[in-house]
Amino acid sequence: MIIISGVITIAPEKRAACLEASKPFQQATRDEEPGCLAYVFSADPCDDGAIVVYELWQDAPTLAAHFLHENYFNMRNMFGQHGITGAVTRKYRIDADAPVYNADRIATVDFD
Repeated sequence: MIIISGVITIAPEKRAACLEASKPFQQATRDEEPGCLAYVFSADPCDDGAIVVYELWQDAPTLAAHFLHENYFNMRNMFGQHGITGAVTRKYRIDADAPVYNADRIATVDFD
């Protein structure tokens, strides 16, 4: 799996309209693109000028297909039209996953 995580910066007075305009593209990506396990762009509750990015992709080929899909280009264009002022995003390849809580309902850092 691959996670994309980041923050998009935008003028606080433009954030709500930008997020509203992004909803159709977020939904289309979830509905139309195989391998998309999560695709969320949402308001940071502690920073009025930040949009938090969280994407989860099944594997590299499905992410590569997304980067060529019209949903990706439409989302980028929409952000440009709303005047984002910056973005920092990173991708992470997952080599292991496990539940946060064990059988005793205690949060752990273990992966076994």
